[in-house]
Amino acid sequence: MTQKFATTILKALKDTLDLPKLVKTNTDPFKTLVVTIISQNTTDINTERAFAILSKRFDITPKILARAQTGAIEESIKIAGLSKNKAKTIQNASNTIMAKFQGSLNPILSLPIDEARNILMDLPGVGPKTADVVLLFSANKPTIPVDTHVNRVSKRLGLAPSDSGYEEVRACLQAIFEPKDYLAVHLLLIALGRKYCKARRPLCPKCSVNSDCPKNSLGVKQ
Repeated sequence: MTQKFATTILKALKDTLDLPKLVKTNTDPFKTLVVTIISQNTTDINTERAFAILSKRFDITPKILARAQTGAIEESIKIAGLSKNKAKTIQNASNTIMAKFQGSLNPILSLPIDEARNILMDLPGVGPKTADVVLLFSANKPTIPVDTHVNRVSKRLGLAPSDSGYEEVRACLQAIFEPKDYLAVHLLLIALGRKYCKARRPLCPKCSVNSDCPKNSLGVKQ
């Protein structure tokens, strides 16, 4: 896929989709980590509610959450679902950060991106997407997190091979877009996936990139 095509797609998305107004960058990396853990397999609204409840009950720091009762964390984030597993993940990550990194992720984020990414992925329950979210949103590092929407839309648009895994999709996107656009690419592909390029019954006629979509030109049913 060429950079020219990528530029065309990105411009069309910028012209027709709104970036989320509540997205914050340069946020505390531990808070970003906790929010991302909570967000797994739930909606943005439930994520925000769960994090708000947790924040009212605890200061969101590794030291506090490492010492908290697991059940209390679980009850606080119950609205987001899978609260038992998520609470354990949050607490295990908090304990590791306290034991290995003196209670702060900032020294990790100051490292070269590949090194920082590997260290983050060594934390309990932290996979590549969570690590990439922390790196992009809290440290402005050049990476593109690949969630289910980004994965689906990238493959339908031909920006990544249909059989590619997480790392290949990420590498393909980062190769054809400029680093300065990585945040916008991540957010706009999510927005496209939510609004038009749905997993089932995509709204292709309403999509702003429909005429450029390889799936459309081939007449492939999605």
